[in-house]
Amino acid sequence: MTILLLLSRLIDAISERVGKALYWLVLVAVLVSSGNAMMRYAFNLSSNAWLEVQWYLFSAVFLLCAPYTLLANEHIRIDIVASRLPRTTQHWIDVLGHVLFLMPLCVLMLYEGWPYFWIAFASGETSPNAGGLIRWPVKLAIVAGFALLLLQCLSELIKRLAVIQRLIPDPHGDKSGPH
Repeated sequence: MTILLLLSRLIDAISERVGKALYWLVLVAVLVSSGNAMMRYAFNLSSNAWLEVQWYLFSAVFLLCAPYTLLANEHIRIDIVASRLPRTTQHWIDVLGHVLFLMPLCVLMLYEGWPYFWIAFASGETSPNAGGLIRWPVKLAIVAGFALLLLQCLSELIKRLAVIQRLIPDPHGDKSGPH
């Protein structure tokens, strides 16, 4: 389990670095959006490329920061029942959710997403909109995002199992529910 916990720390460090680096893209997206709106209203100029840059940036933030969100335990979950359960039971719910739902979803998205990216890359696919951008970078973000999310899911699984076995303290503390 020691080696797995080292792997978990490495994955956590990657997720944290990527997440902290890329959440600044939200600011870039806001600036691009504001600049595009000002150009449109002040000078009656607009570009599909700038509109597409906005959704590329939003997609990158959403996909590539999801592992960081999972690491920080800030992901959305329905805690109406689980929050009233003992902390160990909450960890088991997380373990089952990761193994039965999140990991299979990530694997499926990687399986389906790689050819989707590769075809766009190999063919030089571009947006059908006038002045549109190449599509492979945003499709690569899908693959990279789910690959990083799968790794972070593995890290969370390792940590949850180590906490259940009382090998490490709960990295998220005892924030909810009775013991």
